Amino acid sequence: MSEYANPSVLVSTDWVHERLNSGIKIVEVDVDTQQYGAGHIPGAVAFDWTTQLQDQTRRDIIGKDEFEQLVGAAGISNDDEVVIYGDNNNWFAAYALWVFKYYGHDNVKLMNGGRSKWLDEEDKPLTTDVPSPAPTTYTVKGTNPAIRAFVQDVLGVVKDGNANLVDVRSHDEYSGKVIAPPGMSETAQRGGHVPGAKSVPWVTAVNPDGTFKSRADLEKIYFQDAGVIEGKDTIAYCRIGERSSHTWFVLKYLLGLPNVKNYDGSWTEYGSMIGVPIER
Repeated sequence: MSEYANPSVLVSTDWVHERLNSGIKIVEVDVDTQQYGAGHIPGAVAFDWTTQLQDQTRRDIIGKDEFEQLVGAAGISNDDEVVIYGDNNNWFAAYALWVFKYYGHDNVKLMNGGRSKWLDEEDKPLTTDVPSPAPTTYTVKGTNPAIRAFVQDVLGVVKDGNANLVDVRSHDEYSGKVIAPPGMSETAQRGGHVPGAKSVPWVTAVNPDGTFKSRADLEKIYFQDAGVIEGKDTIAYCRIGERSSHTWFVLKYLLGLPNVKNYDGSWTEYGSMIGVPIER
């Protein structure tokens, strides 16, 4: 993984296995929140993306105080090394990493291949024991708003064309044929895509085993095939912000683009607003 622009933020299943008793803090974040109970990496705590990583009243990520409480209750300190993994090729694991980065926790990594790769490897242990970590006092020392985009940022790009827009949803979502994938409840009033956005489905970045493709393959996918311009700022979006967190991770850390933002409002916000331009 040393081929990537920022290889230290991505670790292998073997790397995690070798350090299970070394003091790293492991967090599992799944799309299917029942997966953790069926078996998980020993010592891993679970964060529920629906109830713990998102505000329960307004449409937003959890606030600073709630983040401090969540992370502190998980036994994580400001200086701890945190490894996050999950199902669905790390969709919400990448989202959780993005939230950690937003709240200024720099020493956080993603486990390449996620939950499925760990399960597929016979030498990797599983447990159903739920750890009871000693709580810590976690303090957010500052936020990193440079990695988050809001709808006004997206509309500015539509007007001026001063940044890459990367739509990471499926081609059917991008074209407006469907508004949400089958079985997904979050939707919008209109289908289509943000004008000028490049269609690069998130899944094109991963191998069959869920690990990320090589840097050369990723450069071909985004720069050569899709026409993402390396020197421009970039905003990634999907439907609710989790798939775009995955692509944000690829563009920022694996390919090293200098200014990449995740638009977590994504299509459920943009596709429901009155008066905004939409292409199909």
